[in-house]
Amino acid sequence: MRILPPVAIEARRLLPGGWDLLAALLVLGFVVAFAEASRSLGQPLAALSSQPLSLAPSHLPDYALRTALRMLIAMVVSLGFTFTYATLAAKSARAGSLLIPLLDILQSVPILSFISITVVFFLSVSPGRVFGAELACVFALFTSQAWNMAFSFYQSLRTVPPEMIEAGKMFGLNGWARFWRIEVPFAMPSLVWNMMMSMSGGWFFVVAAEAITVGNTSIALPGIGSYIALAIAHRKLAAIFWAIGAMLIVILIYDQLMFRPLVAWAFRFRIDQEQSEDEPESWMLTMLRRTNLFDVMGAPADRFMRWTYTLRPPSFGQSDDRVAPLASRAANAAWFLFIAAIACFSLWRIYLFSVAALPWREVLEAFGLGFITMIRVFVLIALASLIWTPIGIYVGLRPKLAGAVQPVAQFLAAFPANLLFPVAVSGIVGFHLNPDIWLSPLMVLGTQWYILFNVIAGASGLPRDLRDAGDNFGVKGWLWWKKIALPAVFPFYVTGAITASGGSWNAAIVAEFVSWGHKTLHAHGLGDYIERAAVAGDFHRIVLGTAVMAILVSIINRVFWRPLYWYAERKFRLT
Repeated sequence: MRILPPVAIEARRLLPGGWDLLAALLVLGFVVAFAEASRSLGQPLAALSSQPLSLAPSHLPDYALRTALRMLIAMVVSLGFTFTYATLAAKSARAGSLLIPLLDILQSVPILSFISITVVFFLSVSPGRVFGAELACVFALFTSQAWNMAFSFYQSLRTVPPEMIEAGKMFGLNGWARFWRIEVPFAMPSLVWNMMMSMSGGWFFVVAAEAITVGNTSIALPGIGSYIALAIAHRKLAAIFWAIGAMLIVILIYDQLMFRPLVAWAFRFRIDQEQSEDEPESWMLTMLRRTNLFDVMGAPADRFMRWTYTLRPPSFGQSDDRVAPLASRAANAAWFLFIAAIACFSLWRIYLFSVAALPWREVLEAFGLGFITMIRVFVLIALASLIWTPIGIYVGLRPKLAGAVQPVAQFLAAFPANLLFPVAVSGIVGFHLNPDIWLSPLMVLGTQWYILFNVIAGASGLPRDLRDAGDNFGVKGWLWWKKIALPAVFPFYVTGAITASGGSWNAAIVAEFVSWGHKTLHAHGLGDYIERAAVAGDFHRIVLGTAVMAILVSIINRVFWRPLYWYAERKFRLT
């Protein structure tokens, strides 16, 4: 028999409390902010020129709001892309044979190449309107966020313990229910940390996304990125410091309202048989759990999802076991022929558009510059791995320390390399240093954090009973690192190193072409080659440089990173 609570208690639940009022205030504030920032979408592009950007600090709150909303929209789109693209790649070997190499290529394509190629398309979606430029900006931010999240989710789906899947089948969960009740929760701790890294990656490229310059086309959308670009052009150090302060405030707001609650919520999905003594906390998560407003708002979606868990896919009868393998081999052959045909067609179009229009000497020069950039990437990723892997393990094993480090790491990862241009240019010119060496650290300024965030995610998921077993057997020192810590985080490290490597190639356009006012420094490399072509509006050289970068990254990933990834997947999965 169901025991009902007293009427007084039930009535008290229906009355709004303090958490409900705070939740309503936050929701109303978000709606007002979104409406305020959306008013200009229907305005003509000429309005951006009639209302030029200002370096006055009083404009920064409005610019910060617009940038924050663009990045939030890009994050939502990136999540949708992650749940579809990575899932298809992980579930279908046939699709994964195309999608994962394609993802390797996409993460290495510089954001300037995406902007140069797609800006005309997005402007044509809403001709003469600001909305088209906003779409181009959000797409550019999406390209700086999505690939890392997709790699993380793919790695998690590939390493779900088989016994968890078997348990789901025994409880009668269909594939859709197993995805949302088993696989997504298993992937969530790592995905949340990579969402933080992706958001920081968006900040790193926010200048290129909001201050779009391709040939004679220049569009400066109101935002922190375009504010920084204007401050660099006018050599205003005070304005740059104001921009850093505004960026820090936005990152702290994101940390309190979104990432810290997500980290605390995702902590419940750790594979552990013992309850941790140091669980992360969040006042925002407490509010979400205690308020009735979000329960009411989410009830229809919750009922719909529960209904979908009861559905069963249609049955088309039993297939002949003797025919199935033959049909599968024929389908695989047709699929790989299709991929080969698409690849040949793409190479032929690139050849006609770029290589045929340029002398072969230009092609060889592009490959030579690509090898220079490749050496920089290898050296920098190796140094970053030696530094951040042990630090990430130390932080990840201490949830309270991870909570304190979280906003600091987000800010450092989000710090755009453009803000260091004054220091880099002044130091290199003043001390007569070699730009080929001293501009290189700018490449790994934002991408090294992919390694740190992924290692923290891996160490935070280390089961307590495994750590206790190591303590009981007296495993200490280097033996503890060799047998417990490093194997536990190795799959996560490989994911972070792959994305850091691809991100470093992408960051080459920022690091190898540095300007401060009228002074410009160049480091020999493929990033400088593409940046020069983008400034000149030379689409032939943009396509050539992008193609060379994609080819080199694909070869490196296929020869080095992919075998390492498969080794980590087979050897060090929790099972």
